[in-house]
Amino acid sequence: MKDLTAFQRDLLYVIASRDDPYGLGIKEGIESYYDDDVNTGRVYQNLGKLVDSGYVEKAAIDKRTNSYTLTSTATTAIHDRQMWETKQVQRIDAGDPPPSPEAETHS
Repeated sequence: MKDLTAFQRDLLYVIASRDDPYGLGIKEGIESYYDDDVNTGRVYQNLGKLVDSGYVEKAAIDKRTNSYTLTSTATTAIHDRQMWETKQVQRIDAGDPPPSPEAETHS
């Protein structure tokens, strides 16, 4: 997941949270999170990149609508990212110094 932008990661979380993840529904979900309008082209361009990189599968619902579902690669990456974030928060809560860059690994 290190290769994704924050926006692309957010799209993965939106897709994971929706019962029926289709393009405009995903756009509504991301706009709800950002509390702002998001350009439709930006959403679809980044969904395409997620499909190309193997994080999302795209399927036609009808002639104008596609559904987007997470691949096992995406669910594993989300899980790994959650574990890494949890460790970072635990360090902050414990007042531990940050690890050296050489020791740091994350997804």
